[in-house]
Amino acid sequence: MASPQQERVFVASGSPDGILAYDWDPATAELAPAGVAAHIPTIDWIAFSPDRKFIYAASEVESFNGKPTGAVASFSVESGRLGQLSAQNSASKGTCHVAVDRTGRVLIAADYGGGSAASFPITEGRLGALVWSEHYTEHGPNKDRQEAAHAHFASFSPDNRFAYVNDLGGDCIHIYHLNTGTAMLTASGKYHSLPGAGPRTLRFHPNGHTAYGMNELDSTVDVLEWRKNDGMLTAVTHVDLLPADHHGATRGCDTVIASDGRFVYFANRDDNFLYSFRCDPESGALTPIARSNCGGKTPRNFGLDPTGRWMLVANQDSNGISVFARDAKTGRLSDEGKSYAATAPMCILFA
Repeated sequence: MASPQQERVFVASGSPDGILAYDWDPATAELAPAGVAAHIPTIDWIAFSPDRKFIYAASEVESFNGKPTGAVASFSVESGRLGQLSAQNSASKGTCHVAVDRTGRVLIAADYGGGSAASFPITEGRLGALVWSEHYTEHGPNKDRQEAAHAHFASFSPDNRFAYVNDLGGDCIHIYHLNTGTAMLTASGKYHSLPGAGPRTLRFHPNGHTAYGMNELDSTVDVLEWRKNDGMLTAVTHVDLLPADHHGATRGCDTVIASDGRFVYFANRDDNFLYSFRCDPESGALTPIARSNCGGKTPRNFGLDPTGRWMLVANQDSNGISVFARDAKTGRLSDEGKSYAATAPMCILFA
């Protein structure tokens, strides 16, 4: 168990172990292994309920309950330990992401391999069987990565009235009205990225009207304006994450927004860097600070610790979590950090 000055951290692992536990000491930036929190294989993503009493997981297994789908699962969180409560089949294979709405009553899963999304009702942390699903049919110009639809990420609007599903293969973000009472989604529109961009993730700024759409395939970010009345997204500007002299493969990854809204960070794979930006908290406009080291290969997910003093990076292909100091006044990240062993880390969650 973690000591009083330490905090429990859960790490999704793309290994048979599934969810790993660590103890985090913000005073020393030490991350100590604390065993396996849940034996459920190939976990791509984990997410807390709003009250932080439950964790939900996306399992990218090839089959579950005798059906050719991935799985979603839920766990109780007590004294830094996880206890499994439920598990359900997702809509198809390649379940890579889950998101919980702000009431804690709805979970949405995205299936990369099957190009689908599904919603599930939640009752006291337990997942009911899926009540809605959609199998997407769009595809894009990138023949290697966009031969079919690839749902990658789900999210909810700041007012919780709308849900969003990023389709990397179809170059779009699907927009839905959300019914929190039934967990049903009703199609409301789409945001279309540039052809071949490959929308991967969508993160909303605390100002309540700006969102950042990370595009994996061309390593760009769409700075978006969110419209409250109908949930639509409109492009304000595009940010290129790559240096001017870049050549070769690259994949944009994810976005971290500081809690005060003054700084935004992006991760890029293959090139393996973090990119820090100053942010106007009112407009959401970005000004670049610097690219910096991610500490390993293939940053899959990253996040600030609760103090805001440290950035932790899950480097999937180098099997480690890297920790970098952060200057809260300037937003700058140290280029030198510590690294800790973690098998195929996919997602970091502070308890």
